[in-house]
Amino acid sequence: MCGIIGYTGKKNCVPFLLDGLKRLEYRGYDSAGVFILQGGQIVTVRSVGKVAELEKMVLQTNPKGTTGLGHTRWATHGKPSEENSHPHTDCTGDLVVVHNGIIENYLSLREKLESRGHKFRSETDTEIIAHLLEENLLHVRASDDEDRLIKAIAKTNKALSGAYAYYVMWTRTPYLLAGTKVQNPLVVGIGKEENFLASDVPAFLQHTRKVLFVEDGEIVIIKSSSIRLFDKAGVEKSRKPVKIDWDQKKIEKGGFRHFMLKEIHDQPQALEDTLRTEREGFGKILNLDTTGLRKLHTVHIVACGTAYHAALIGKYYIEQLAGISTQVELASEYKYRALVPATNALAIAISQSGETADTLGAIQKAKEAGFGTLAICNVKGSSLTRLCDHVFYTHCGPEISVASTKAFTSQLVALYALALFLGQSNGNISRGFFEKSYKELLSLPKAMDEVLKLEYDVRHLTRKIYKEKQFIFLGRHVNYPIALEGALKVKEVSYKNAEGFAAGEIKHGPISIIEKGTPVFILMPEDRLFEKMVFACQECRARGAFVVAITTKAGAKQLKNIADKIITVPTTNELLQPVLDVVPLQILAYWIAKRLGCDIDHPRHLAKSVTVE
Repeated sequence: MCGIIGYTGKKNCVPFLLDGLKRLEYRGYDSAGVFILQGGQIVTVRSVGKVAELEKMVLQTNPKGTTGLGHTRWATHGKPSEENSHPHTDCTGDLVVVHNGIIENYLSLREKLESRGHKFRSETDTEIIAHLLEENLLHVRASDDEDRLIKAIAKTNKALSGAYAYYVMWTRTPYLLAGTKVQNPLVVGIGKEENFLASDVPAFLQHTRKVLFVEDGEIVIIKSSSIRLFDKAGVEKSRKPVKIDWDQKKIEKGGFRHFMLKEIHDQPQALEDTLRTEREGFGKILNLDTTGLRKLHTVHIVACGTAYHAALIGKYYIEQLAGISTQVELASEYKYRALVPATNALAIAISQSGETADTLGAIQKAKEAGFGTLAICNVKGSSLTRLCDHVFYTHCGPEISVASTKAFTSQLVALYALALFLGQSNGNISRGFFEKSYKELLSLPKAMDEVLKLEYDVRHLTRKIYKEKQFIFLGRHVNYPIALEGALKVKEVSYKNAEGFAAGEIKHGPISIIEKGTPVFILMPEDRLFEKMVFACQECRARGAFVVAITTKAGAKQLKNIADKIITVPTTNELLQPVLDVVPLQILAYWIAKRLGCDIDHPRHLAKSVTVE
């Protein structure tokens, strides 16, 4: 969950570290630190709070050096405090470690190390790594100090249980940084006479697009002019770097006050980029011929959070368009249940980052049960894309705001495209239906542009309701998951109580929480369920709710005396309507949070990429 940036080169590393931490702050922001090798000594500056607080302290102390590490923390073990901030050192103080993830066996390791005389200064699991390395550096046979460090890291990894990535700086190997990972991201940025280590590409993207993704168990050593990669046994290996095609401008705010609002407005382009895939021969993505697709009879979709809501809609898509039985589960639950081995079955994992620990664990379980695996993911080279057999990339660029928006709608169009191709391949839909539906899919970016023009209307609405203590969202069929997503967005960024329900269920209990003035948002395009949704409007309004209907033009004409406020979105086909319906709810959440003065891009207790259980 933490963000880490390392630099070694010919220039002062401090500006690189601070800038990288600012770009990684979405991964954690309760404390931060930088540590620089200056004149053969490690200089450390740490602070509680956001990177801006750290920057003030760095300006006062003015450290300088050409090799250093930076860390921004999201606390898992130990409260946010200066003592628990990274880096953590061994007993000598000559070796520092920063870490992202969780060491599951840290208590037993700590007891063992304390019995050997090691003194601990923090409550963190990270400090275990520093003391283990200190111990192992004394007991490995090596040709020189660099070789000693590599072998000590390999030995340390064997003792650790959990998911982690950690980075090491040692005074006896100056101008060198080491890193290793298991189920947590670690990427190398390759520059000219300078190299980077980081948790995520945006940390160094403005300096280089040439990257090397480190695999689980591997150890990487970077110097200003060289990179060495080793397997888990410490044997040197090679791998070609890849080029990242993200534009640096895409990770800037572009004139918007917050990344969340920028990314809401990025959605038309994100959809367009995601849909630039091969219409013909889509089976190549799955590496299945038509015969293989015809045999496919079971699909499981696993995801967490917002991606789980996309998965719920994907179930409707695949079952209706492809006629394949589809099951959706929270990845955090799926990985711990009994799973019947399967053939001719596909497991789909959805994740923006490709680093979500629960999703990785769930898809590994599916692989072991015989499922083919497909990732729907936004980050090339991420752990999920390397674990799955096949990948459908959502080309929506970096998503910085913790609250996901453009990744969600890109996942929906990816799922719809996938369902169409599956349905055409297995004969469930005709060629004519496929062409018509794909044309509707391609029209979504333009329709999304129209929806974004509703921002002023939604913004004005929030003046009336932002102080209310609770918000309710209702939907049916494909719009039921949008009700869940609308509620989640409000909770994430405004901290208000918000609940999403299937509209048909309100009379089975939820209607009891409606009070006079309670805002109820009802997703009700003019479709085959419209009349049933009208009844839901009337039921809520009769109990004093302030009813806001999100509907299409044809529906708006019928709701003039039924809803208190009508938000009219463009019309598309029934299955694709959620892609447009969710946008006013994203804008709603943003402006409620804005009026309440919340930290929109960095909601409390949340991090962008949940890389621990």
